Amino acid sequence: MPKMKTKSGAKKRFSLTGSGKIKRKHAYKSHILTKKSTKRKRNLTYFTIIDKVDEKTIRRMIQG
Repeated sequence: MPKMKTKSGAKKRFSLTGSGKIKRKHAYKSHILTKKSTKRKRNLTYFTIIDKVDEKTIRRMIQG
């Protein structure tokens, strides 16, 4: 059986932390920023950890 390929979309969007958790960026930071408050935009800048529910699916996509 051939090797599983890594999903190239997932490869660009997710990365692993040192402890093995999966890191992602926040959505809603690309356009229509004028109506969003400075505080909201600032908080969208930082990375966050994905939810436990999605972990199995995403891990399968990035492990390849």
